[in-house]
Amino acid sequence: MGHPLFIPDETRYAEIPREMVASGDWIVPRLNGFRYFEKPVMGYWLSAVSLSIFGENDFAVRLPSALSTGLTACLIFFLCSSCCSRKSRLPLLTTFVFITTLGVKAIASIAVLDTPLALFLTATLVMFFLATESKAGSSRERIFLLTAGLLAGCAFLTKGFLAFVVPVLAVAPYLLLQRRWTDLFRMLILPVIAALLVSMPWAVLINQQEPDFWNYFFWYEHVHRFLSNNAQHAKPYYYFLLVLPVMFMPWTMLLPAALKGFLKNRGKESAVKERLLIFCICWFLFPFLFFSSSSGKLMTYILPLFPPLVILFTFSIFPLLGDVKEKRSFIQWAIVSLLVLMLLVLISISGLHLFGPKRLWIFNRSWKWLLLASCSSAMIILLINAFHKKQKLHKFVLLGLSFGILLFTIQFTIPWLTLNRKAPGPLLSRHASQISPETYILSGENVIRAVCWYLKRDDVYLLGSSGELKYGAGKAASNSRRLLSADVANDFIREHKGQVVLVVDLRTYNNYWQPILPKPVSIDSSGSRGFLFIRY
Repeated sequence: MGHPLFIPDETRYAEIPREMVASGDWIVPRLNGFRYFEKPVMGYWLSAVSLSIFGENDFAVRLPSALSTGLTACLIFFLCSSCCSRKSRLPLLTTFVFITTLGVKAIASIAVLDTPLALFLTATLVMFFLATESKAGSSRERIFLLTAGLLAGCAFLTKGFLAFVVPVLAVAPYLLLQRRWTDLFRMLILPVIAALLVSMPWAVLINQQEPDFWNYFFWYEHVHRFLSNNAQHAKPYYYFLLVLPVMFMPWTMLLPAALKGFLKNRGKESAVKERLLIFCICWFLFPFLFFSSSSGKLMTYILPLFPPLVILFTFSIFPLLGDVKEKRSFIQWAIVSLLVLMLLVLISISGLHLFGPKRLWIFNRSWKWLLLASCSSAMIILLINAFHKKQKLHKFVLLGLSFGILLFTIQFTIPWLTLNRKAPGPLLSRHASQISPETYILSGENVIRAVCWYLKRDDVYLLGSSGELKYGAGKAASNSRRLLSADVANDFIREHKGQVVLVVDLRTYNNYWQPILPKPVSIDSSGSRGFLFIRY
């Protein structure tokens, strides 16, 4: 978490909550004062509460994501504990695998809505599984079903109708495989009622204030994104098959052994463990196929599928870790592979810093070199120790710990070029004190979220295209439109000479705006291929 907020996602999920707190309107999401209807409100509420408590800073913005991941890990431990004996190491080991997985750790360190969504979906499905394990019609079953519905309602308020699709895709096949056809309808009544109780108050209020919200949100943000060939973040159907092995590192190297363990111990587990594994297969497989069939795809979308994947993996490989007859080659191979990977990463970082383009890597401070050297030594020592350990369980834990250290180290080795292109915060912070309420701020669409967040303004003028703010900008009152074309921007700058600043990326300015706009008074840059802060 040591780097500034990245555009566009982190600054978006910082600015919308900031405007909520500043305006006191916690019903209608707004970005730069424009209506912003891409997501419901729960994720913004969580960040707004964090900002209210800890202040408007990077830590407060990212805290909900980190807490959501930690609570998801607790839910995994709770679910596994309900199916294992008190002395079993499985719940703790499963939780350990989850928090040391590359995809989980990486997404937990950035401010996105996928982490609270994963938390609420995980909680929903954990509660529903526990309900299926309870006596039909009992008070225990009703409590679990009501809780599942409440949490599904929270998931809906976080990211929309996906909150209902994923649980149905997991639960329906599971109940059918268990031949519980009548339960398929009986057990849905209480969750549906509870979900409505949670979501309806805000749904009614937003409809009263913004009657067009549900039309835009349902048809454009759901139907269009799922079916359109021109959908945002369009990727091929096999995209998640390619990214999942990377996101599941370092445990990807042990997946063949886990599959062997699953087949070897099939039918030997207790009845409740067998049912949990079947439930996790449904929880992972059918939503995975659904996500793969969607036109728009991002790596973060499959984060809610990591809890069942981790449970399946750990429950399958655990018997092999205690089997003295099983050869050690599968985990020895994983240790050696990870050691080679770590060495390649460290060699690449060092080589590119020493022989690559100037200031490519952020090692301009000696303490960062010391940190890298210390962490690298610890990783290598742990892996060598793991290789020589006799017990495979110890090898397994040391493997995860060493990769966890690698993940911790990587955040301090972000390429300088990446910060230039994705983090305009330092540039904006340098000039924030010089911006008065009378200053007119112009911004390109790709950086406007950061401009609003770091300069604490919600009246920024958009230069050129409006991007994802198209809907809100189009709905703005005619006397307060802030979308400027080239000719209008030119006249605007001349009319308010000495009171205008422009924040734009270097490439767009050089290729398009520089020949059109007046000559600036001063220009400050964040670096090559970065952003410009221009005064007129």
